[in-house]
Amino acid sequence: MSILKVNNLEKKFGDNLVLKDINMEVEKGEVVTIIGSSGSGKSTLLRCLNLLEDPSSGEILYKGEKILEPSFDQRKYRSYVGMVFQNFNLFANKNILENCMLGQVKVLGKSKEEARATALKYLESVGMAQYINAKPSQISGGQQQRVAIARALCMHPDILLFDEPTSALDPETVGEVLNVMTELAKSGMTMVVVTHEMDFAREVSDRVLFMDKGIILENASAKDIFENPKHERTKEFLKRFLDN
Repeated sequence: MSILKVNNLEKKFGDNLVLKDINMEVEKGEVVTIIGSSGSGKSTLLRCLNLLEDPSSGEILYKGEKILEPSFDQRKYRSYVGMVFQNFNLFANKNILENCMLGQVKVLGKSKEEARATALKYLESVGMAQYINAKPSQISGGQQQRVAIARALCMHPDILLFDEPTSALDPETVGEVLNVMTELAKSGMTMVVVTHEMDFAREVSDRVLFMDKGIILENASAKDIFENPKHERTKEFLKRFLDN
């Protein structure tokens, strides 16, 4: 059974239909990458998946349960679905260790000792253990994003959503974040990634969704999308990349 399933999802902002009839599934352990030009609805889809935006219609199923039903515990669902944002969203007034402990204590009800041990484990895994006493402003953007990934992992999510995690970074630090994400993918973490990093999409994804104007135009294996795109619009979008 898929871990996440979306049926006929739509999202409107006023009269503007931003997502139209979205249907997709994410299997456990799968890496699904969403590509497309800016304004195609990629980030809005991600924000609907973790309920930062309320879908206008359609349904989202998490392990077979309809999460938009009033009876469903959405707070609990949010603790299963980690999110890594474009701009890190770290607490500026807390140090790196505290950033990774806070959610564990407040949301998961862990003791401070347990939260600290978990935080250290995941900070170590992203190469940030030596910076635990630093404030976010004292480290680079790439380092902040690695901390944000560690913080998400501390919550033991079933699935991790990445919203253009490298777009706010300078070219030198993009690689260090993509390396962490690639290792996560290899470890079997279920991931949905909105990205403009086409090499990552091609090499790491199990499946790629190409979005255009709020619609999923293509949903296929990375190999098929990059080597044999069916739709003219996909070919046009990938042309620069494929020419290289």
